[in-house]
Amino acid sequence: MVTIWGRASSSNVQAVMWGAAELGLVIERIDAGGGYGGLDTPSFLEMNPNGLIPVMRDGDLTLFESAAILRHLARAYGDDGFWPVDPARRARVDQWSEWAKQEIANRFTGPIFWRVVRTPAARHDPAAIRAAVDRFETALAIAEARLARSPWLAGDTMTPGDIHLGHVLYRYFDIAIDRRDFPALRAYYGRLTERPAYAAHVMLNYDELRDTI
Repeated sequence: MVTIWGRASSSNVQAVMWGAAELGLVIERIDAGGGYGGLDTPSFLEMNPNGLIPVMRDGDLTLFESAAILRHLARAYGDDGFWPVDPARRARVDQWSEWAKQEIANRFTGPIFWRVVRTPAARHDPAAIRAAVDRFETALAIAEARLARSPWLAGDTMTPGDIHLGHVLYRYFDIAIDRRDFPALRAYYGRLTERPAYAAHVMLNYDELRDTI
């Protein structure tokens, strides 16, 4: 049994839960963080001294950091399409996974989502939001070009790179911002929304996060 600590509304928890569901894993998720608290307890800090979610336990192995968790799940439970055996193919998957985590997920969550949704409207900074969206969409343009040539980020099959890219797209397309036209990305997102695991773990209401910082 794989156990994940973290609230369902956390984007990093969503990435891990979605990835696990795509692998067909049964996950026990324990609410932690946000209004659930629990991140400063000795037992949690023993698992993750940073006091952050998600945390995973798989047998005797305990891990923090969503990207490391996804790589472990891919290695342990993924097939050759999701996490290739061939080192060169696997390196390409790892490349796009790292890129999507750093250049997509990290450019969206704090710089955009926190400013648009978690910050009360009276304190919005439109110029800062616009600058953050422009920077984010510079990275999305790379994904657009890639997805115009390939159905998935790293090739012909879904991989962890698609988890890191795709898990922020629901909020990107849902929040109240002006967006550039990315037809290949929009079609890709449409395919994601048809996947049961994506709907179950990513397309979730995030009202509990509004006006919280």
